[in-house]
Amino acid sequence: QVQLVESGGGLVQAGGSLRLSCVASARTFLDYAMGWFRQAPGKEREFVAAINWSGGSTAYADSVKGRFTVSRDNGKNTVYLQMNSLNSQDTAVYYCAARRWTSAVAVRDKYDYWGQGTQVTVSS
Repeated sequence: QVQLVESGGGLVQAGGSLRLSCVASARTFLDYAMGWFRQAPGKEREFVAAINWSGGSTAYADSVKGRFTVSRDNGKNTVYLQMNSLNSQDTAVYYCAARRWTSAVAVRDKYDYWGQGTQVTVSS
């Protein structure tokens, strides 16, 4: 069992930045690819970004490419999501997820563990 705890959400003005963090309880963090998803009110949970076990391979949703960066620190069991140039469309609850294989994928159902989410609100 892996527990994931997100932090770093909050209220930010349009054009601003936030950095989300997710700490995993896994004893072998290297065994997991990590993903970030988000869910806005009344919408499906959607893929945002993913990173493989080493950090050498990443994937992004088209809507965040060039603005968001996913990274990980395996020594700290932590994955990050740096979000720049935020706009109102980025307002959502952001979830961290872990997948028991090492490759990064964009498919929600491929992830085995989920955090509780952190709210990001962008004011225009």
